[in-house]
Amino acid sequence: MLDSVWLVPLCPLLGALLNGFFGQYYRRETIGQIGMAAVGLAFLLALITFITFLSQPVPQYQTTVFPWISAGVYRAQVGFLIDGLSCTLMLVVTGVGLLIHVYSTAYMHDEEDYARYFTYLNLFVGAMLILIMADNYLLMFVGWEGVGLCSYLLIGFWYTKQSAADAGKKAFIVNRVGDFGFLLAILLMFVTFKTTDMLGVQTQLAQSHLTGGVLTAIALLLFMGAMGKAAQIPLYVWLPDAMEGPTPVSALIHAATMVTAGVYMIARSSLLFTLAPAASCLVAFIGIATALFAATMALVATDIKRVLAYSTVSQLGYMVFAVGVGAYTAGIFHLVTHAFFKALLFLGAGAVIHALAGEQDMRKMGDLRGALPTTHWTMRWATLAIAGIFPFAGFWSKDEILAGALKMGGLNILWWLVGLLTAFLTAFYMFRLLYLTFYGPSRVEPHVAAHLHEAPPAMRVPLMLLALLSLLGGFLGFPPEHGGLHRLLAPVFAAAEHVRGGSHHFGFGDVVLMLISLGVALAGWRLARRAYLEEPTLEAQWIQRWQAFYTLFVNKYYVDEAYTRWIIRPLYTFSENVLWRVVDVRGIDRVVNLVGSVMSLNSQFLSYLQTGYVRTYAMTLVGGAVLMLLMLL
Repeated sequence: MLDSVWLVPLCPLLGALLNGFFGQYYRRETIGQIGMAAVGLAFLLALITFITFLSQPVPQYQTTVFPWISAGVYRAQVGFLIDGLSCTLMLVVTGVGLLIHVYSTAYMHDEEDYARYFTYLNLFVGAMLILIMADNYLLMFVGWEGVGLCSYLLIGFWYTKQSAADAGKKAFIVNRVGDFGFLLAILLMFVTFKTTDMLGVQTQLAQSHLTGGVLTAIALLLFMGAMGKAAQIPLYVWLPDAMEGPTPVSALIHAATMVTAGVYMIARSSLLFTLAPAASCLVAFIGIATALFAATMALVATDIKRVLAYSTVSQLGYMVFAVGVGAYTAGIFHLVTHAFFKALLFLGAGAVIHALAGEQDMRKMGDLRGALPTTHWTMRWATLAIAGIFPFAGFWSKDEILAGALKMGGLNILWWLVGLLTAFLTAFYMFRLLYLTFYGPSRVEPHVAAHLHEAPPAMRVPLMLLALLSLLGGFLGFPPEHGGLHRLLAPVFAAAEHVRGGSHHFGFGDVVLMLISLGVALAGWRLARRAYLEEPTLEAQWIQRWQAFYTLFVNKYYVDEAYTRWIIRPLYTFSENVLWRVVDVRGIDRVVNLVGSVMSLNSQFLSYLQTGYVRTYAMTLVGGAVLMLLMLL
């Protein structure tokens, strides 16, 4: 089975081909069934692969499908690396992806371009599987660009809507900035190691004595790529606007695919980042800064999907922070649990929007728990999970990140305090979302309230399954340090942990830290309950008291305006006044026109010779013969 692991990404790719080329001839139900079957079969094969891998005595297995590139000393193949990390991500991507596909059959049922939607969705899953299974960085880059393309297609799915088209372009362009750094990292890696094979690079790192400058440069360029995919400062601006796509797309991007690629890539390169401490320090700083930065913007957002988008940016900051401080297992653990409860939150938000005929403003919701009971209790469980309330999944993974950071000592103590503050804000804004949506007086428009209804079974079943995973998912890492996910990932990060001096051991101090973190989360929950249930006027008082901060948060720190003023407008001006008017019109156009003029003159001269009259050609022939005879004589 391990030699046939290429079948896992092949299934969704085949599903994309079938719906893409022949979907117009299928019934609507057949299109959805093909999309679900493709990802469902991939999940089944991934599960079989995982079970087979566990029965192997080796900690990793590399299989080559076929040779790909052979140029000089460089060799690359289409091959896949199977270990604890890739198996974990394969199950998350296909498992959560399958539930999102099932949900989509109901949510997008009336969509005109139904086949195009499932084509993109299958292609997205297939590209992500190539990314996480690749055994070399160049093949990873192929999957990397694949998910970038699919995000553009899905975010701008409703391309006739200007805001959706702009959001798709924004995501595509911002990610190309990061991808340029990733590509440079691959080139520098080849120059340094003469290979881009992951195991080959790791072997050379373990045996060589390269200077920190080269490794730091490679690590920083890799992180540049990760900043784009994982939406970290300053390349985070595309993710909030990605809400213009269909809600299931948001769930797939934010939970199981694209945004987690950056965290996965850093974790896959753990030894490289460990040997480049300056780069790791920057990674940790950017991560924790992004976590706090995005959390403050989520405090004041009123669009239910946009609150979740900022929440994703913040939680990704937690993951990047974790891998930055060397807590690689904790970062991947949070990636897994986050996939469960963030997919649930987005799909639950989709059920709310579906019931409210497209309304996304939380100020026009309220008291929906009676009309949407399943959506309410599943989203409540997801809120408890992301807030870090015991015993839900987020409690275990988030606290492990904070504990891992604190045990590194030094500056990380300050970062731990920032992480606690972010945890408090997370609990506050997520329960704010819950209370504004499902509690308090109803603010729903009367004509909408008359038709409120719970989601159909195809949407409710994924919600319930994800709710169970949000409750029980944290036990994947239990017992701490030696069990579950930790044991599975230990061989992957063994080399990096050895360089760092070994992993920290779970003890009484960790219990104390967990209690502190739980207390902070409960405080955020209590404050949200007071402001949005017990004293509804409190928020207005806060806004009036902290008007300057509120204005700053509402306007998203004016980052988009700064980009528009200092980057976009100068580029437009330069493109218009230099590239168009000078280079294009006065340069390229004149050269092209000159070539055309020369050819026109040549044609005019030749027209005197090519008259089309036989007598002219006969006279020319005789004249030429006479001239040749005279020359011979």
